[in-house]
Amino acid sequence: MKTGAVICGLGAALPSRVLTNKDLEQIVDTSDEWITQRTGIKERRIVSPGESNSKLAVEAAKKALARANISPYELDLIIVATFTPDYLMPATAVLVQDQIGAKNAGAFDLAATCSGFIYALSVADQFIRADRSRKILVIGSEVLSHKVNWEDRTTCVLFGDGAGAAVLTGSTNDQRGILSTHLHADGSLWHLLTVKGCGSLYPPCGDELPREEYYIKMQGREVFKHAVRAMEIVAREALDRNNCSPEDLALVVPHQANIRIIEALRERLGLPSEKVFVNLHKYGNTSAASIPLALVEAEEEGRLKSGDLVLLVAFGGGFTWASALLRW
Repeated sequence: MKTGAVICGLGAALPSRVLTNKDLEQIVDTSDEWITQRTGIKERRIVSPGESNSKLAVEAAKKALARANISPYELDLIIVATFTPDYLMPATAVLVQDQIGAKNAGAFDLAATCSGFIYALSVADQFIRADRSRKILVIGSEVLSHKVNWEDRTTCVLFGDGAGAAVLTGSTNDQRGILSTHLHADGSLWHLLTVKGCGSLYPPCGDELPREEYYIKMQGREVFKHAVRAMEIVAREALDRNNCSPEDLALVVPHQANIRIIEALRERLGLPSEKVFVNLHKYGNTSAASIPLALVEAEEEGRLKSGDLVLLVAFGGGFTWASALLRW
């Protein structure tokens, strides 16, 4: 199968402030042991006053462009996957476009929650398959700490802030690049993971909703059940499409939501631990930023080698779920 876009540069950005489980013990009724056992998270990064989604996205973008040795002027398109933008209007992507000086690029945001980076990767791949000369910047960037109810111990322990970016171009080597992407959704389950407030149905100045509905609310058991099943199915879909088996994979980079979800997926695919990348303990769930952040660290650790078969897989609110199979 002919490959599509190839990732030629990666970059990451994280707030300097670290919020540990011990810190959370002072904020809400929880403990380091409780959080670690149930989630696998030990700490997360949280923005300080003055730090924004676009600031993180710009920092990650500049690093990715430098690694790719591509000028911002060469970019044709910028896609920012996020559900925590700086503003409802304009899009975070146009703020990035301006701040990095990508004057020739179109720009838009994409909202698919935790599956957002793979969704955006898929869109970029289709553009590049149509014209292999295109150069596209894909960013997953979130400031989830502003959408967390710090009085809800079931959700506030889970999330962190950060950004990851990838520069994509057409491959000059048909043995490298994206083999296929697979996108799914089930809107009938939207109520299991929500932020209801601040949309047009429930404006921010209205009094129709209780305060907690303006923050992330989740029915954890149901989300877990659907996440494991959907991620296994979409992972196998990518493998089957390309006549591959789990044994062929060099690395799986899953969305970093919960160690129990990741472990359940690993067991269902029959993979050893060393073939599944995990950095959840350091950053928590960063939604659309989690997979690009993981890719940056995997590359830095030497776990992404030329020719490796790499599987990306995610699940998020909506519900949405997605996978991408790449030949690195």
